Amino acid sequence: MKRFMALLSIISLLTVVLAGCGSTAATTASNSSEKTVKVGIIQIVEHPALDAARKGFLETLAANGYTEGKNLTVDYKNAQGDQSSLNTIAQQFASEKPNLVLAIATPSAQAIAAASSTIPILITAVTDPVAAKLVTSNEKPGTNITGTTDMNPLKQQFELLKKLVPQAKKIGVIYNAGEVNSQVQVKMAKDVAAAMGLQIVEATIASTADVQQAAESLVGKVDVVYVPTDNMVVSAAPTVLQVTNKAKIPVISGESSVVDKGALGTIGINYENLGKQTGEMALKVLKGAKPQDMAIESQKDFDTVINKTSAALLGITIPDDLKNAKFVETK
Repeated sequence: MKRFMALLSIISLLTVVLAGCGSTAATTASNSSEKTVKVGIIQIVEHPALDAARKGFLETLAANGYTEGKNLTVDYKNAQGDQSSLNTIAQQFASEKPNLVLAIATPSAQAIAAASSTIPILITAVTDPVAAKLVTSNEKPGTNITGTTDMNPLKQQFELLKKLVPQAKKIGVIYNAGEVNSQVQVKMAKDVAAAMGLQIVEATIASTADVQQAAESLVGKVDVVYVPTDNMVVSAAPTVLQVTNKAKIPVISGESSVVDKGALGTIGINYENLGKQTGEMALKVLKGAKPQDMAIESQKDFDTVINKTSAALLGITIPDDLKNAKFVETK
């Protein structure tokens, strides 16, 4: 009987041990089944709008269970405005083949599109994906690319310009002539201006080093300066504003980060929300949706932002129908 009881105890002990091992094996298998998603992010230059789009994108991934260090690896690279660096980054991503790439701004999107036709690419802060030759059409991209456009409500922006500066006749536009999204915006600006009886005066740049000279060339020639969502110009916005403030020339911007720095106002894109919208599209791609079948999306609601400090500096009275705008002050 004693031998039987001893044998029974050994069997029970083995059963517990084996059950524990089985549980550990099951847990290990469960943990290993959660695959890590790798996302590459390619950005042409640092400035608040593009940074906000990246922030919104990552916030959406995090809110939907993708945690860096656990099941998400983010490889963020910024070309700091250098086209050669941009191409190198794109080639690196093409070689590494992440699960998807977020391309922020038109030059970034063009670089990674040229480097890979197979990696799913999500774009944001791209004004005209068709003109940039990234997609066949906005409705059905037909390529490995989809995402969001930051096409500006130019008509509304020029209507804001006329409300704030009703005497304006000549509008200066500073832009990089080599950037497709800027070319598109300037063409639209000319059409909108012509319909409103306004004249566009162009000042083109090839690098941020040209911005001050371009701004100074408009002094005495224009009543207002319009800054489109041009990556070079926006990144050098303080230089533009230094010149225009001294000359008491109001600046209307294509997006709100320039208003924060001292431009008079805008009706524009909320880039953090645009990034979040792009993140929602990325979630669908990670679940198996094909970019070529996903329409390019745009933002439906725009923010009206006015800088009270600049209005006071320029002696501009805010009309009553703009009292519900978001007001900021230059610090």
